[in-house]
Amino acid sequence: MRKSTTKRRAPPEKKRKKEPLEQSIEDALKLGHFIDYRKTWDFVDDLEEVSEKIDKLIDAGKPERAVSLYETFIAGCYEKAEEIDDSGGTFGMFVEGLFCGWIKARQSSGEDPKETAEILLSWMDNDPYGFCYQIERRALKSFNKTTLSAFEELMLRRLSSPAGKEAGDREGPGGSPSYRRRRAAELLKEIYAVKRDADAYISICNQTELTPKDCEVVAGIHRRRRRLADALAWVEKGISLESERPMGGVSGHQLYEMKRELLRKLGRGDEALESAWLAFEQHPDVYTYDELMKYVPRARRLEWHRKAMDAAESGPLDSLINLCVKHKELDRLADYIRRASNEQLEKISHYTTEPAAEKIARTHPDLAAKLYRTLGMRILVAKKSKYYDAALRHFERAKRCYVKAGTEDRWDALVAEVQEKHGRKYGFMPGFERVVSGKRATSDPSFAERTRRRWKRRGRP
Repeated sequence: MRKSTTKRRAPPEKKRKKEPLEQSIEDALKLGHFIDYRKTWDFVDDLEEVSEKIDKLIDAGKPERAVSLYETFIAGCYEKAEEIDDSGGTFGMFVEGLFCGWIKARQSSGEDPKETAEILLSWMDNDPYGFCYQIERRALKSFNKTTLSAFEELMLRRLSSPAGKEAGDREGPGGSPSYRRRRAAELLKEIYAVKRDADAYISICNQTELTPKDCEVVAGIHRRRRRLADALAWVEKGISLESERPMGGVSGHQLYEMKRELLRKLGRGDEALESAWLAFEQHPDVYTYDELMKYVPRARRLEWHRKAMDAAESGPLDSLINLCVKHKELDRLADYIRRASNEQLEKISHYTTEPAAEKIARTHPDLAAKLYRTLGMRILVAKKSKYYDAALRHFERAKRCYVKAGTEDRWDALVAEVQEKHGRKYGFMPGFERVVSGKRATSDPSFAERTRRRWKRRGRP
């Protein structure tokens, strides 16, 4: 019997079963369509919904599937990078979150921690869109101990290499060797701060330049380990470096506050109080006042309050007003406003003058009128037509306060000034003329009036 010469066809390859969430990722990314800045929030919200579904796979015991989906999603976001106006940074923050989810998924699935660290570092070195900029601040919190150790080992190797790179590593877009070495030092500092390893952190500082910020971090590590004397020594060192720091250097913003806190814990409360008082004298405002009062004995609060308010008179007018409003020093507040010129008050933000006017409207209506006047004039002088409605409300209140204080002549003078200097602001003057004639600035009912009317009608149109 003759054998058949017809070759058998190989069985067709099984088609890869399509992952349903991959389609969701593709649909959400809308590749090929540009996302305007105004639509970025809604776009990222849609992406978040898909990301949450992937995240749930880890808890459902399917971390391997989550790893693959996160990798697809991250790569897709890089494909999308030039099709979105991410001026607000929301898309970039979302991508950071994807990397953190990917790390957790790999750790849950038992993947090699060294490989996880190497892959992440590769993305950090080759990051044309800045999605991995300072990603370590979030990524380190996602690392378990083994992945953190693997990442630390990579950074130590890079730092110890004279070229700033590992053996066999090619020069690429990740920056110059010197930059990569500096970056390795920064990342190691972040790692040792997380691990609260002061000795290791200091060893890295010895290979680079010690900054006030470094001193603040080391002091914080010692403080958390209850080594208060060591923490204070590092704070003092940081303050010393701060005084020598050129403009634009790396600053330690919390050094002085940390010093006072440590002094109090070490039983040196008088020194802490002296430091807080010096800070208040240099910059008297509500923040330095609150810091000062943290170190004042309870029995001496009133005494120190009066001392602080007296000292604050040498400070900026807006700080004085804020202090008086917060601590209900209405007589002092009235005195400051009485002595201030209209020009001085017009330079102060409405966030300061408006609460002050409301505070003294009942007790000092003439001075409240002065503040409302400056609030209105501030808008007119700046030609901020978008805020003409607010200016009209301020002038309405000014008029009521002038009448209450019996100083209608000042209101008349204000009307004449506005008509003379701003009479050609046609978007403003009709409303102002209604205020002058005793009518509402706008003929439209206010929100409160509309809602009260609708309530009376029980919702009927």
